[in-house]
Amino acid sequence: MIFDMLDHAGAYHQIGSRFAAALKYLRTFDPATPDGKIVIEDDNVFAVVQSYTPTPAGERPYEAHRGYADIQYVVSGEEIIYYAPLVELRETAAYTESGDYALYTGEDKFPLLMPAGCFAILWPQDGHKPGCLWRIPAPVKKVVMKVRL
Repeated sequence: MIFDMLDHAGAYHQIGSRFAAALKYLRTFDPATPDGKIVIEDDNVFAVVQSYTPTPAGERPYEAHRGYADIQYVVSGEEIIYYAPLVELRETAAYTESGDYALYTGEDKFPLLMPAGCFAILWPQDGHKPGCLWRIPAPVKKVVMKVRL
C-alpha cells in the first residue's frame, strides 16, 4: 500500500507506464466530471468517478482485487479507508472475475485518513474498506483508478 498527496504523484510514475497514465489523469481531473466510468487506456487503465456520503465502518465490508490495483483519490470531502493485510481477513464473498473483487471481514486496525488531495495505491494483498465515515457525514467526490496488473 502507498499513501501520499497528489502533489507527489510524479514520484510513482516509475512503477510503470499504466500507473503513470493513471496518476497523470488524476492531476488533470476536473471536479465537475459526472459520476461513471472513464476509459483511459482500454481495459488497462480506467477511472470510476463516485459521489457519496461515507458511512460507519461497521456497515462496510473489506474488499480486495486480483487483476487490478486501485488508486483511490479523494477529490473533495474526507473519509477513512481502513487497510488490513489480506492474510488477516476472513473471506465472506468469493472472488468474482467479472467484478475483480472478493469481500472480507476483519478488524479495523489501520485507518488511512483521506482528506481531499490524498491518494492510496492498493495492491492485491491489501484488503481495504473505503467510504468510511471520518468525522461528520458530508459528501465525498472520489476517483478510483483501476490499473491492470
